[in-house]
Amino acid sequence: MRNGTIKAVSRTQSSIAVSDDGIDWVLINASPDVLMQIRATPALQPARAVRDTGIAAVLLMDAQIDHVTGLLMLRERGAPLPLYATAEVLADLSQALPLTRVLGHYCGVDAHPLAINGEGLSIAPLQNTTFLPIPLLSKAPPYSSHREDPHPGDNIGLMLHDGASGARVFYAPGLGHMSDAVEAAMRQADVLLVDGTCWSDDEMITLGLSKKTAHMMGHLPQSGPGGMIEVLGRMPARRKILIHINNSNPILREDSAERAELAAHGIEVAFDGMDIIV
Repeated sequence: MRNGTIKAVSRTQSSIAVSDDGIDWVLINASPDVLMQIRATPALQPARAVRDTGIAAVLLMDAQIDHVTGLLMLRERGAPLPLYATAEVLADLSQALPLTRVLGHYCGVDAHPLAINGEGLSIAPLQNTTFLPIPLLSKAPPYSSHREDPHPGDNIGLMLHDGASGARVFYAPGLGHMSDAVEAAMRQADVLLVDGTCWSDDEMITLGLSKKTAHMMGHLPQSGPGGMIEVLGRMPARRKILIHINNSNPILREDSAERAELAAHGIEVAFDGMDIIV
């Protein structure tokens, strides 16, 4: 890809931003590439002050390094950073990987523990969007003190509901198991943004990149029985989009057989700067 010998474009690490007015945004996951993402997205830099972003708050899906280390790049705010995450994630980020303690020496953190009790919440200043956390069955990060003792709040999916249009978006960049709650949520969504990490379960092993399968890492592969293609095939959503795609995944090659198979099933592949209006 770097040499230009395959048909593909690079992508930054998985993250989305949500707004209901195009001015104020909730950043969902703060990736290590957040500065590059802000530079590439003019709406995230309104320049109301010398140091400014349109990011009003951050919501974390888990405490994985590729979803949280970008918090450090937001340290020069003029006020504490509103941070929404489950109690389990906040505990990992104050103890095992103490990012919130580090940020306390800069802008500070205004922590909001997310309850996973089936109730949605609003995040100011967004007025029309409701955020509903849905617990996922998966592991905490390798650095967590309870890596081998999964807790319900270690990983979440998220249902976004636009009160103005009535549309719903289900977002789950890490999805390793289809529970009844996840199945029900996905069936209600108009747009699905879900785990596209690996094409096959043994992908990382076959390429010599890891000794773990996709399932062992907490991801449903796209292919094979029970895979994401099969799951999405029974969902009524009008758009089905894969996100959080590992650089080993052949769907990143636009002319690959795997990419063609996704297209045949009406499944899209997320890219940097993708704009989804619901």
